[in-house]
Amino acid sequence: MNNFFSGIDRAIPPFTKHLIFINLLMWLASIVMPRFGVDLIDALGLHYVGASKFYAFQLLTNMFLHSTESFTHIFFNMFSLWMFGRAVEHFWGGKRFLLFYIACGLSASLLQEVVWYFQCRELPEMLAFSDTFGLSLEPKAEYLNRILAVGASGAVFGLLLAFGMLFPNAAIYLFFIPIPIKAKYFVIGYGLLELYFGVRSTIPGSSDSIAHFAHLGGMIGGLILILFWRRKGKINGPYF
Repeated sequence: MNNFFSGIDRAIPPFTKHLIFINLLMWLASIVMPRFGVDLIDALGLHYVGASKFYAFQLLTNMFLHSTESFTHIFFNMFSLWMFGRAVEHFWGGKRFLLFYIACGLSASLLQEVVWYFQCRELPEMLAFSDTFGLSLEPKAEYLNRILAVGASGAVFGLLLAFGMLFPNAAIYLFFIPIPIKAKYFVIGYGLLELYFGVRSTIPGSSDSIAHFAHLGGMIGGLILILFWRRKGKINGPYF
């Protein structure tokens, strides 16, 4: 993906390694456990706060789960965690890296809940409209329980932001773009792209099921934490 990492120890630092292992283990468990009547994604994934299936611990546990419908979801998240996480962990050390990762995942969950709240405010009007015109819509409780998000993307996007601030001029080569992109521009561009897709996903009738605002939540939470640490004099970096 880029040549910056040729100067970094290729050994995966411990917390990055453990996080990848836990995510892969949970992904495999999510495939196997339904055969024994246990749906880990439904139990530990992030439900809407207004749903009967919501529990506070899901704000944390959802970031260790991934869709079992395909391998691409977990593959790209773990590839990004390996690519950017090892650089950030080498620079910050394991404890600060893990704290940052968890904080970004939590902020991603919180922003996603806020977005769901505003989207679900329109539900009573939708149900009233369907009753008036005899349309068929599933009951409100069932609809709310079907709202679900899983994935480490929010935490990974936080790491991407940290990487761009720690190594702003590192050259990143994407598979489909033959020219290098400086990390700082890549982060800004990716963030704007997620904002665009996030806003578009809120348009009624959108089929986009990706939690783009969770990605942005991870970046926003990461930025706030970095600025807080900088103010306290706990970290340094090119943009700190």
